[in-house]
Amino acid sequence: MSGAVGNARKHTALPKAEILIEALPWLTRHNGKIVVIKFGGNAMIDEDLKAAFAQDVVFLRQAGLKPVVVHGGGPQINAQLDKQGLVSEFKAGLRVTTPEAMDVVRMVLAGQVQRELVGLLNQHGPLAVGMTGEDAHTITATKHTPEIEGELVDIGRVGEITAIDTGAIEALLADGRIPVISSIARSADDHHVYNVNADTAAAALAAALGAETLMVLTDVEGLYADWPSSDEVISRLTVSELEKLLPELSSGMVPKMEGCLHAVRGGVSNARVIDGRVQHSILLEIFTDEGIGTMVVPDEQHEPNEQNEPHQPHEPNEPQGGAQ
Repeated sequence: MSGAVGNARKHTALPKAEILIEALPWLTRHNGKIVVIKFGGNAMIDEDLKAAFAQDVVFLRQAGLKPVVVHGGGPQINAQLDKQGLVSEFKAGLRVTTPEAMDVVRMVLAGQVQRELVGLLNQHGPLAVGMTGEDAHTITATKHTPEIEGELVDIGRVGEITAIDTGAIEALLADGRIPVISSIARSADDHHVYNVNADTAAAALAAALGAETLMVLTDVEGLYADWPSSDEVISRLTVSELEKLLPELSSGMVPKMEGCLHAVRGGVSNARVIDGRVQHSILLEIFTDEGIGTMVVPDEQHEPNEQNEPHQPHEPNEPQGGAQ
């Protein structure tokens, strides 16, 4: 009887062992590497997805990686603006961030979204530390004035990133912490702050940190080859291939894919857009042979395994800022 029980136990445990063994080469390759994760979409709103995201990030940290989380908070900002009766003005289809709206943005990002995420991560230990781009001059920006149909449009306190100082983040990583960064920037030329696009901020930070990977959570499976005619996802493409596709992309995907483009051009080994609606999508992407989503790599990379070669960081090319 005991032999039968032993065989049953061995049988049920074997798939778990196989999963762990499959992860081994990826664990080895990613050990000690920085991965910047842009937290957004449904994963920010759904309670189960939020909890799974926190587990994934802590797993990365415990597995020897150095995760850095960057977040915005569009839905939460909209809800608070409505609650306070602040009507959003739009110019050429872009939301204007007034000084009053900027106060709400700052409060929601640093006081609500960031606090909740730090709390979820710290259920697993004294790991996460929240900060904004204002802290220690981490993100500096100037006023972003987009050109729409040949005219410059004033959209208020929206910033274009001009400089990144990684000192505070690197100190936290050296101390074994997980930095959680709200996408707010200090102004380069006055005493105010700017709202910056979180995809853009994550890309700029990934490049400046010499990260191995930028990972952007979205509400789609990845970059589609021929949407809406087909739902086939492009699993891998080079920066040059992506550059050609950019003009054809939907407006929601543009800042995400531009962020991936700028990050890889700035020295990040690879950038990935993954489906944040799938629980544990981060672990599936990093630690399995199949992976999910779309990965962007430098032009000179052709073989699938080259993405994991050791990366020598160099000076980043700063991406453009934009609206939150």
